[in-house]
Amino acid sequence: MQTFFRSLVLCALLRLTALGACPSPHAEHVFIISIDGGKPAVIAQSPMPVLQRLVHGGAYTWSASTIYPSITLPAHTSMLTGVGPDKHHILWNSWRPSKGVVSVTTVFAEAKKAALTTAMFVGKEKFRHLAQPGTVDKFEFGPEGARKSQTVGARIVAEGAAHYILEHKPNLCFIHFADPDTIGHKYGWGSAQQIKALGDVDGALGDVIGAISAAGLSEESVVIITADHGGHGRTHGTKRPEDMLIPWIAWGKDVQHDLTLTQPITTCDTAATALWALGLPVPDTFEGKPVTSAFTAPAEQLAAPVATDKPRAGVGL
Repeated sequence: MQTFFRSLVLCALLRLTALGACPSPHAEHVFIISIDGGKPAVIAQSPMPVLQRLVHGGAYTWSASTIYPSITLPAHTSMLTGVGPDKHHILWNSWRPSKGVVSVTTVFAEAKKAALTTAMFVGKEKFRHLAQPGTVDKFEFGPEGARKSQTVGARIVAEGAAHYILEHKPNLCFIHFADPDTIGHKYGWGSAQQIKALGDVDGALGDVIGAISAAGLSEESVVIITADHGGHGRTHGTKRPEDMLIPWIAWGKDVQHDLTLTQPITTCDTAATALWALGLPVPDTFEGKPVTSAFTAPAEQLAAPVATDKPRAGVGL
């Protein structure tokens, strides 16, 4: 019934915006998981069996690119809005309540136009800048007692996300693991401590994947695993490859298995791919494009619908 209702809503939206035939969604649920500071070269040295299982069961590249400046909040904003800093204007990197929320549309806002459910589970409070009013059903920055230096550990973030997934089965869910970045700034990228932190993140990733399975969503879900930036020494933010290269992994429904993605992929493509996988129009304002080569589908379904600026008035959502 939920799938039938979604199809009716999506087709109505597309008719109203003169987009033609209604595409079939690849998935009912999309999970975007970000490993903060997840430098591919360090991931390769780390004990991450859960991640490696998803890599070999999905489509992946270790040479996707983030935006410049390669820092957490601007990069995640591009990841979730599909545009660069020159358009989203999030250039700072801390929680500043007076700045309000991002002014351009987000994946969550686009999902809400189709009456989908959304959630964010994050390890840093600065992500509040991405939670526009009415677009995120659940925003969780960990229980207050678990916060240390304005961050929340990956296992705690995963615990909250897993519980919510089991109870509410969100259509679009963003999960952020802060540990590698926090440890990288303290001990260095590629340090023994950061390698251990990535192992902890793998355990957290396993908790989330386990919850998706336990909730009965595995057959209808796409998981995208990526990062906001890499790092060198104890810092990041430059245009050096060590900072700019990030992993990009897709796994789940209709995703090809053990496929190395060879085309250029940027962090802006994550937002576009998430919407496309859900069968939603990709706004024409997006700079990012869906990574359709990661998926198997009839050729006629591989064209990404493009939204227009026409209002969606008259759809009772």
